[in-house]
This record gives sequence, C-alpha cells and structure tokens, in this order.
Amino acid sequence: MSARTASMLRELGAMASLPGEDGKNTISSQLVGRLREAIVSGAIPAGSKINLDAEKTRFQVSLSPLREALARLISDGLVRFEDNRGYRVAPVSLADFEEIARLRDQFETYALREAIARGDLAWESEVMRALHLVNRTVRDASRPGSLEAWEAVHRAFHLTLIAGSGMPILLRFCSMLLNLNDRYRRTFLRRTSGDRNVMMEHSEIAQAAVARDADHACDRLREHLARTATNLRRHLVEQGIE
Repeated sequence: MSARTASMLRELGAMASLPGEDGKNTISSQLVGRLREAIVSGAIPAGSKINLDAEKTRFQVSLSPLREALARLISDGLVRFEDNRGYRVAPVSLADFEEIARLRDQFETYALREAIARGDLAWESEVMRALHLVNRTVRDASRPGSLEAWEAVHRAFHLTLIAGSGMPILLRFCSMLLNLNDRYRRTFLRRTSGDRNVMMEHSEIAQAAVARDADHACDRLREHLARTATNLRRHLVEQGIE
C-alpha cells in the first residue's frame, strides 16, 4: 500500500476496523472508538446525559482520558457540552438527518470522484480488499454481535473508497458525516437485516471505481446513499421522530 493511502486510512480510523491490521492506537484513541460505538449503536441513548462516574466504571478509565475522548466526540458532532449541565449525547431529529443525508451525497460523491482521478494501484487493491470483507461479513438483526462486526467493515469500505483522494480535510468531513448517519442507520438495522441487495450495490460502486469510470461509480454511490436515506426517513417517521 502506498504511504499516502495508508496515511489517509490511519487518520480516518478505517485501518483499525479492517481485520488483520496491526495499528497501535493510544488508550485515548481506543476510548474514542469505544465511546463512539456506544453512542452510534444506541447503548448510550440520543439526548441522554453522560454520567462521567458511570462511564469511568464502564470503560475502566480515569477522568482525564474520558474528558479527552468526549472532547473529540464533540468535534465529531456526537456529543454536546452544556454549561452547568455537563456532557450530553447529541439528540436526533428528522431535520438533522435530512441535512446529513444531503451533505453525504455532496461530499462523499465528490471525494469518490477525486479518488478515482488520483488513486494509485495500491488504492485499487485496498478497495477490492475492503469490498471482499464487507460482502463476506454476515449481518443478522437477531445477532447484535454480527451487526457490530458488519458495521466495522462497512465503515472501512466507504472510507477506503474515498481514501485515494488524498484530501485529508474532505475525508475528515466525510468520516464525521458517516458517523452521524450511522446513528440513524443502526436503529433501523436493529429490527431488519435490510430490504435490498446491498452486496451488489457495494460491488457495482467498487468495480466502477477501480475501472476508473467516475460517472458510473458516483451515480451508483448516489443511488446507494439515496436508497438508505429513504429507508431511514420512513423509519424515523414511523418512530415519531420529528
């Protein structure tokens, strides 16, 4: 893998999600990942107050790394800090989701187009590796552990697709939007394993990307994101989330 591609993946945290890598994260980085997973999965509910003593016990850490991790999640839009009220998980709303969906459509398709233009052979190899992992990982709503495993490789797939762009600021925005979007998708996946052939959709995007067919790849990615958004929008309305 090229140094540039590896650097992009490490910065986004995608490398840690891919089985077989030997990334050495700091305690703080590992804690950020664990807290992010707890929030995105709904283990710490949206809008709830974060009890520092309870979270210290849950994650077996001291107050200092916990505060540092929360500060990083504030910058990701998953946590808020309120004067005299402390830390709270960011709430969810239909308007918030609609904005996230629109921004993902714009930023992620642009990043993919840039990756296709700039990505090297090593990037192509990583895209196909990430595709193989996500398509071979079973997702079963009745087994929560399988959802977590699938989420890790799914996140890695989407970030690997755009890592070849070599645009770190853009990639950080895309990573943040993916985290915010995942909060909504995870609630949907807890009750269903999906209603369409996501495996084929991923394959079409990846194969078009490595074939350097930017228009086809970006069209397929946009359709992929739009189908997910439609499902989640319907789910939110059914749940009475406004």
